[in-house]
Amino acid sequence: MILLYIGIALLTLLFLGVPVGFSLAGLGAALITLKGLPLAMVAQNLHGALDNFVLLSVPLFLLMSNILLKGGVGKDLFDAIQQWFGHWPGGLGISALLACGLFSAISGSSVATAATVATVAIPEMSKRGYGRNFTLGLLAAGGTLGILIPPSIPLIVYGVITEESIGALFLAGIGPGILLIILFGLYTVFYAWRKGLHRMDKVTDKREKWRVTIRALPTVVLAVIIIGGIYTGAFTPTEASAVGASASFLLTAVMLRTLSWPAFMDAVRQTLKTTVMLFMIIIGAKIFGRAITMYQLPAMLSQMVDTYISTTDGFLVLVTIILLIMGLFLESLSMLLIMVPVLLPTVLAMGIDPIWFGIYFVILIELALITPPVGMNLFVIQAIANSSLSSVAKGVIPFITLMMLSVVLVYLYPSIVVWLPFNL
Repeated sequence: MILLYIGIALLTLLFLGVPVGFSLAGLGAALITLKGLPLAMVAQNLHGALDNFVLLSVPLFLLMSNILLKGGVGKDLFDAIQQWFGHWPGGLGISALLACGLFSAISGSSVATAATVATVAIPEMSKRGYGRNFTLGLLAAGGTLGILIPPSIPLIVYGVITEESIGALFLAGIGPGILLIILFGLYTVFYAWRKGLHRMDKVTDKREKWRVTIRALPTVVLAVIIIGGIYTGAFTPTEASAVGASASFLLTAVMLRTLSWPAFMDAVRQTLKTTVMLFMIIIGAKIFGRAITMYQLPAMLSQMVDTYISTTDGFLVLVTIILLIMGLFLESLSMLLIMVPVLLPTVLAMGIDPIWFGIYFVILIELALITPPVGMNLFVIQAIANSSLSSVAKGVIPFITLMMLSVVLVYLYPSIVVWLPFNL
């Protein structure tokens, strides 16, 4: 019963509008006090939650993302890809998807990916006859690639919690990320054919094509340096984030000259706000995790699974249902920090590969970004398009279906996830 009481208490705090970090920290502190233990344990956890060198990469990747966003790099990427693929049947939608994938590979942020590509893609797709609901849904869903394709901030946090290799998690995210791009791309081509947008347009001038390609090339090189450096062992994820933040500043402020001083300071402020929010959630989750461990909640959950669910399939179905429901009310990182410490002992006990489970988990929490009422990408696209939330919500329905299909494919074919990290 204590498991039920704690769950109800947490949901009550969240529904009352208490911020997630304070809900977790406050409930954790109350549970520690009820156990008769000194509140000094809370202060110890405040320090211990952030005492990890890898977490330094989070604000640095966020800073890199915001600098690239303010520097207009997304427009350069989209323009270059559009020059190569935009004349194909359904090519403009494909260009938007590929731009989302490329920007994801240098930002690690879903919201930044959605905002950057949507700013330039929405007007172009509207002029070319793409339906408004489809356009908004495509860009909201394409933005979710930001937390799957490396470098991914949720995968960094998952690696810190589970003590798994972040490099291996990054490699594991590539296959599913490509899978989602393919699924979204096939649907885009089908949509273009159904709406009569499947005619090939006139190829653009070659000189213009190469001009925009050369302008976008340094951004692609930046992505290769960051990802390649991590995979080859040239630097750690934390060092990669520092290289990325420095290189993004040089790229936008010196080479492209698109980043002004006020824009840079705005990027710093946005990074500071997001970092404080994320770290408050991490601290709260650490206190809450310590409390539920003392109450043996993970052990209770494992025992319940052993009693009522005898198969791995049943456990994964249960996890899927829980995360889909939680995604209606919580954002992705909160879900990760709340559920992973609870589920991890059962995952290990059932012999599920924690690298594979991390990717499976992240795909499911990606859905929280595009499911109302609190899907962050829905609000980002709504604000940029000056549209109603219902238009964006209607547009993402097919993409939610495709993401669920990717979950099924990842389950049926685990090699989509584990082949790269175990063969490179």
